Amino acid sequence: MTSIVSQAEEVGGPPEPALDDPCGERELVRRKLRGDNAPDLDVFLSGQVFMDMIFTGLPGLPPLGTELVTDGLGSAPGGVANMAVAMSRLGLRVGLAAAFGAYLWRALSEQEGVELGLSRRLPGWPTPVTVSLAYDSDRSMVTYTKPLPLPQEDLVAATPPAARTCFIDVDHPVPDWAIAMRKAGTTVVSDLGWDPTGAWSPAVLDRLRHVDVFLPNAVEAMAYTRKETPEDALGALAGRVPVVVVKRGGAGAIAIDTITGEHAEAAALPVPALDTTGAGDVFAAGFVFGTLAEWPLTERLRFANLCAGLSVRHYSGSLGAPCWGDIAAFGESSEVPEAVPQDYAFVVPYIPDAADETVARAEPTLRVDYHP
Repeated sequence: MTSIVSQAEEVGGPPEPALDDPCGERELVRRKLRGDNAPDLDVFLSGQVFMDMIFTGLPGLPPLGTELVTDGLGSAPGGVANMAVAMSRLGLRVGLAAAFGAYLWRALSEQEGVELGLSRRLPGWPTPVTVSLAYDSDRSMVTYTKPLPLPQEDLVAATPPAARTCFIDVDHPVPDWAIAMRKAGTTVVSDLGWDPTGAWSPAVLDRLRHVDVFLPNAVEAMAYTRKETPEDALGALAGRVPVVVVKRGGAGAIAIDTITGEHAEAAALPVPALDTTGAGDVFAAGFVFGTLAEWPLTERLRFANLCAGLSVRHYSGSLGAPCWGDIAAFGESSEVPEAVPQDYAFVVPYIPDAADETVARAEPTLRVDYHP
């Protein structure tokens, strides 16, 4: 594989404005992936964007009445932006409908190449912020957010954009725009999150009738299906949706494609995890890319695991999302047994020759886009 050496410095110090494209080779991959008559967007999604602030190098949480000082600080777009960035870095043309305060618009649009034509700037509305304290391969988080001054569904027009896929979560009722897009031929991809009530209502699964690809993790899948193993949960969910993937963390992922009859299992990338924030979003980005590339189910799983595995070596989901330079470098690295990269040989045709001339890692970015 083509090799690349990242020119980015380690996360540390105050975040500086930086709008250089960290994945300059993405356009070359985009051209290879898209046909002449493809819709304007590969993926459309809507949700809430957060400013993630990540403090690193901490020995633990500060005891009451004390202060910890660290020289490790990063900032990055979070929330739905984790997935938008991860998909865009792989070369997918991503459209996002979200609300923005004074931050992150330019970082997502100019630096990360996310289409924000359906998003809105809301002067006076404070940007939601999540502060993450990372220590001992774990983290604690505090989030600040104020209600939107308009309903989330109002961010998407009555006529949604044309896209090859769209992404939703089924924690909430399926939005009308997703149902309309599916009727128009868009593939609907979904996951769901942790149920803090502990109810895990099976009624949530009834929403899967509007979904084509479902990507829960093992805990969620077993809780909603009332099954004892990820394998049994996978089988139960396969009766509801055409393609189901159950993510098992370090144990890899299993999947069934009921359209093709494929059953697949793929191991996780054997790398130490520094921060798993957003790993599920990066997995989804890799799986959507593989779906649009029309790879067999096993290869879709392997690529999703590869992307997620590369991301957990860095802090923050969006900062850690791999570019094609990262993927190329992995093939030349010695951090995994020599036989491991051979499982990903199918990816090589998508690695552009320009990948060894680009910066693989974005610098942390905190900037005011405008002053209300």
